[in-house]
Amino acid sequence: MRLAELIPRVTTVSVRGSADVDVSDVCSDSRRVGKGSVFVALPGAKAHGGAFVSEALAKGAVAVVSQNEVPGVPAAGAALVLVADARRAFAELSCAFFKNPSDGLKIAGVTGTNGKTTTAFLIQHICDTALLRCGLLGTVHYKIGDKVVPATRTTPDAWEVQSLLSQMRDEGCKSAVLEVSSHAIVQQRVRGVDVDAAVFTNLTQDHLDYHGTMEAYFEVKAGYLLGLGSQRFKNATAIVNIDDRLGAQLADRLVQAGIKTLAFGLGMRADFRASHCRTDMNGSSFQLDAAGRSWLVRLPLIGMFNISNALGAIAAAHAMGVDLRTAVLSLASAPGVPGRMQAVPGKRAFKVFVDYAHTDDALRNALRTMRDLQPRHLITVFGCGGDRDAGKRSLMGAAAEDGSDWTIVTSDNPRSEAPEKIVEDIVSGMRRKSHEVVLDRKAAIHRAIEIAGPRDIVLIAGKGHETGQEIQGRSEPFDDVAIAASALENLPSDFGR
Repeated sequence: MRLAELIPRVTTVSVRGSADVDVSDVCSDSRRVGKGSVFVALPGAKAHGGAFVSEALAKGAVAVVSQNEVPGVPAAGAALVLVADARRAFAELSCAFFKNPSDGLKIAGVTGTNGKTTTAFLIQHICDTALLRCGLLGTVHYKIGDKVVPATRTTPDAWEVQSLLSQMRDEGCKSAVLEVSSHAIVQQRVRGVDVDAAVFTNLTQDHLDYHGTMEAYFEVKAGYLLGLGSQRFKNATAIVNIDDRLGAQLADRLVQAGIKTLAFGLGMRADFRASHCRTDMNGSSFQLDAAGRSWLVRLPLIGMFNISNALGAIAAAHAMGVDLRTAVLSLASAPGVPGRMQAVPGKRAFKVFVDYAHTDDALRNALRTMRDLQPRHLITVFGCGGDRDAGKRSLMGAAAEDGSDWTIVTSDNPRSEAPEKIVEDIVSGMRRKSHEVVLDRKAAIHRAIEIAGPRDIVLIAGKGHETGQEIQGRSEPFDDVAIAASALENLPSDFGR
């Protein structure tokens, strides 16, 4: 592809130097630059891409895209493309370089604080069942055709998003589902990904270290769905949880903006409505009322929040062209999602679950689900991540105390913070004497399993599917499920049976 073919896809201020050159790649990381690359100098929190222009040119970059003047560019054989917004330009260039892969796929984007991963997994399962062969980009992993690779982050950068969608297209996928994080929206990682359906699951406090306020956080999520009206070709449908207070507000704004909107929830206003809900140790069931008909839905996932996730997934798949009967029937064989209400195997008289709940709302929902199973005692192990929204720590402490009989407060991913300080913040929200502190997470999990008795439930919350613990700039192997399974296995043979 020629640079002259890419430049018209970008909102440019000026182009200096020759655009009559072959482009082999589009990069924002100078370490990836090779001969023929276009290097986009992105602004960053710790470093600006402009500091790496010389390195990129030395490696053979044929153009530099920047918001600022770059001394020495244009240089021999390298053009300077000045733009107003480098992140937007990076997304537009990536989209053009991979020939707009979203155009040839039925795509759902899923955003919200909680439930994104499960909703995305359910959409993928429904679409696969409907013979749409569905790819997935999400928190747990990326799936391209038959290949599954570990996820680098919930929503990768713009180049990787377009590359992975292009690979899905080349592997014969007909559809794809993406988890869309708030960071990704702000950083324009999904610009150019035209969707057929966009799901809003809910909004609760999280990421305020990045967004500052709940209002700003909400407007980021709202902006993603309100932007559906400006897609190039697709007439997308917004799928919104109106049981969520902010979701109800968003649905009204979307309708006013003329965007096709389907509401889901338990209330009478919902287009996809669940009633007669039941959930037990084996899964959930509910009556779905949609499109003038009713269906009995069986789901091998527990909890009312998973019924909500299923509603959003069914509505999204319907907007992608899957008939409702196929969607409903497929959910009976939906797979479990790693680290989401995952039961830890063990032949004991008590149960152990691992869940990713890392906000106060998610933790309350998880504990409410555990209570529905009528345990004798409910024991919770959890912590909070370091270098993240500290304001939610006391809220999570209160949520754990309210929903548990006994709480063990421990480390999560402390990152650069002292675990003692994080735990102090958590405990500040707790008012009773129904908790203890065990800083070492492995020891905390073992402690919970050692004190559990017949008909008790142990909930290990916060890390879910993660297989590492981030401490002072390094990642140490750590898997809640594996550690809990080992603890169960090593209990005395007559213990807790």
